[in-house]
Amino acid sequence: MPHLFYLKECSSTNDEISKFLLYENSDFIGLHTFNQTKGRGQYGNTWSSTAEKNLAYTLAVKVENFTCSDFMFNYYTAILIRDFIANLTENKVKIKWPNDLILKNKKIVGILIEKKKINQNNYFIIGSGINILQDTFDEISNAGSLLTQTNQVFDLNETALHLHDFLVEKLKIIPSDDKIIHQFNQNLFRKDEISVFELDKKRQNGIIRHVDEKGEVWIEFEDGLRSFYHKEIKLLY
Repeated sequence: MPHLFYLKECSSTNDEISKFLLYENSDFIGLHTFNQTKGRGQYGNTWSSTAEKNLAYTLAVKVENFTCSDFMFNYYTAILIRDFIANLTENKVKIKWPNDLILKNKKIVGILIEKKKINQNNYFIIGSGINILQDTFDEISNAGSLLTQTNQVFDLNETALHLHDFLVEKLKIIPSDDKIIHQFNQNLFRKDEISVFELDKKRQNGIIRHVDEKGEVWIEFEDGLRSFYHKEIKLLY
């Protein structure tokens, strides 16, 4: 039976989830808060969130239940959360490689997936920060919320419960690698569009063509097609 726990406040749901895994025997353990004080993003980045306006949610699942690679699992998780937000808002939502979600050109979801050994079990720790009701952001920020991008007001508790149920159900069966790659590329932000990138501290135009099973993104420049891992290149938008 899947469990979803709630904390009124915590530093990071990805860090706090380990305490709940010590006591509950379940393949799916969720934790959420509406006041995360020290959220973490990909590769040491921070995820700042206004209290009682946004959702910080983490789901722990046992690695042994999945046969796909870590990259495929990351892709599929991003696809699922994208699908959930798209269904919820009835809007087009795109995945900015490797796993931020974009709604009307603003980042509304950040995803951090970690692999941890806790209490003799290996887990995928799926963390997501979803901006829901926050209405103001730094002027130079690329961030937005469901409220700012859709003018719709969503209930925090209902959103957390529905997201948990959705992910638990969808993670019970993993599609083939080919289908995951296809779905990811189908929803890839700025795919086949001329974009500006920062590479080696210089700006240049390029076109995102696809991502592959190794976690790399392939970008076409004037001198040809090149592949990159995360943090080797930055998309400016």
